[in-house]
Amino acid sequence: MSTEINTTAEAVEASALPRSHEVHSDPDATPVEVPDGVAKKPVAEKSPAEWAYERLIMYIQNFEKQLDGDHEVAMGFTGGDAGVMRIEGMGFFDPDIVTFYGSDSNGIKTQLVQHVSQLNVLLRALPKPAEQSEAARIGFRLADDLERS
Repeated sequence: MSTEINTTAEAVEASALPRSHEVHSDPDATPVEVPDGVAKKPVAEKSPAEWAYERLIMYIQNFEKQLDGDHEVAMGFTGGDAGVMRIEGMGFFDPDIVTFYGSDSNGIKTQLVQHVSQLNVLLRALPKPAEQSEAARIGFRLADDLERS
């Protein structure tokens, strides 16, 4: 039981701020951090697309923190022959669409447009292309964009 006393304003503010909670079998696992930019606008004022977009950025950035310099983030698809897409960009269209931009395993330009109610993303580590000197890190660019907006 908490002995902390909050004002009504503090209680309302706390209820509008995003929270995250995780438990891992590895005690050294990096938990998802909620960037300050995500808390600039109360959750209740965000569209489902914007809110999904922001949380996906946090998960992608956290996943990338766990990769070595030879791997990049990609997302896998379930069902059919859709395969895996290297994530090269991401966006949303209010009120309910999230879009992923990238390339498939053959290097063919790919875009996934998905309704937030169907959102189901599997993050995967793929080896970086041999011709690239460094692995691309889209999660850090996306998080930087959140902080600036």
